[in-house]
Amino acid sequence: MAGTTPGTPRVLRAMNDRAALDLLLAHGPLSRTRIGKLTGLSKPTASQLLARLEAAGLVVATGTSEGSPGPNAQLYAVNARAAHVGALDVTPERLLAAVADITGKVVGTFELATPGRGGQGVVRQVLDALDGAAKAAGLTRSDLHRVVIGTPGAFDPNTGRLRYASHLPGWHAPALLEELAAALPMPVEYENDVNLAAIAEQQLGAAREHEDFVLLWNQTGIGAALVIGGRLHRGWTGGAGEVGFMPVPGTPLQRQVTKANAGGYQELAGAQAVPRIARELGIAVPGHGSHTTQAVPLIEQASAAPDGPYRLLLERYATSLATGLASMVAMLDPELVVLSGDMITAGGEPLRELVQAELAELAASRPRLVLGEVGDDPVLRGALESALADTRDEVFDTSR
Repeated sequence: MAGTTPGTPRVLRAMNDRAALDLLLAHGPLSRTRIGKLTGLSKPTASQLLARLEAAGLVVATGTSEGSPGPNAQLYAVNARAAHVGALDVTPERLLAAVADITGKVVGTFELATPGRGGQGVVRQVLDALDGAAKAAGLTRSDLHRVVIGTPGAFDPNTGRLRYASHLPGWHAPALLEELAAALPMPVEYENDVNLAAIAEQQLGAAREHEDFVLLWNQTGIGAALVIGGRLHRGWTGGAGEVGFMPVPGTPLQRQVTKANAGGYQELAGAQAVPRIARELGIAVPGHGSHTTQAVPLIEQASAAPDGPYRLLLERYATSLATGLASMVAMLDPELVVLSGDMITAGGEPLRELVQAELAELAASRPRLVLGEVGDDPVLRGALESALADTRDEVFDTSR
């Protein structure tokens, strides 16, 4: 393409522009002198760069430096209003939407309850949730540059149909993606919810600077995200990491797993396993609520118990988690395993230590296990990070 050959002045300027914008995102407001030092550019070149970015609406002057020798210097920051993105975290019970500005700051959220809703209402639900978050941010839906939607399961890239998530009503219509594309004026992407949690940990949390890791998610369901060579591995149908269906020792062999929406590892280490283990140990189980709402307080109590039945509960649950992890470690040999989701968060460091010890006995390689660090809805945060990455590539490209 004319004007974009590598090494031309336009491309070199664009590379310097992007480097400066990335520095401002990472460090916050910087002076011209500081930008020059961090990029290796001369003062005149840094001044021209900032003038160019300011004219393009990508940076703004924001106050002056204080407390350093000499006169106060003008500070510059990324213009937060240069672009906005939207994200949705979809579960059977609710749609949680958020809007972030180009710096990544969340500026609006909205939660739409959807118990028992679905069918023809999915498109309307998505629009209502996005409109609610955009309104909270002082924007409209059309102000959003990109939207990423996270769901359980995955949309098969070969058919466009949602797979591995029969419990999500209304999201299996053959023309759903076409209907959403027609209703939304911006690019829309769809990603598995556990993959998005992994993106959040890779960008902001426990997996920063790690190229090969597994994120094990245990909440309503159990699943994994696989990052190989720094990139998500999704598989041929988008089902890589649907480890809840994985046959494991300790449970009967489950056939027709997609029809039953269950499998060996889900039965062994999912939320439904905890009340069962508790009853076997003589521990009282809350009588109402979902498996997860029953299991989380049990695991919280078990993580604080030094001995007795609750300690045995935690140990048996750790063995269950490690059993499935051992198969993943044998196949992938990851550098790191990130443990995330409400079930694992409830167990905290005591549960992590037990799983690490069990895995050392069950697996030939011994990756380091860490707890997830993105605590406030990592799925939604990952969706925002995914949307921001593509939007920044587009908006920050000054070579065009």
